Amino acid sequence: MVGQDVYLNVVSGIRISEPAVDLGVILACSSSYKNISIPKDVVAIGEVGLTGEVRAVNMIEKRLKEAEKLGFKKCIIPESNKKLLKDEYKLDIIGVRNINEAIKTLGIK
Repeated sequence: MVGQDVYLNVVSGIRISEPAVDLGVILACSSSYKNISIPKDVVAIGEVGLTGEVRAVNMIEKRLKEAEKLGFKKCIIPESNKKLLKDEYKLDIIGVRNINEAIKTLGIK
């Protein structure tokens, strides 16, 4: 989709080995490329495979509760994680199967 090289600099506090940041990084790069801002109250959690599928991540309920505490209103997560949620959240939780769905959800495409 981007069609060009992307250089990403990650500063303190984020482990590069954390797969759950994949979706957020891809959405940030896509929004930058299209010059469309992602709303400040949106958070994205998910691992992304080489073919663009959004894979489930561990501890999704703990992550969602933390997102609520931090004041986020909308959360984009893997559809496979959304199906298994047991708790109720104040967040608008959107499940996606691939990066195209995530990008469309934010109106970037």
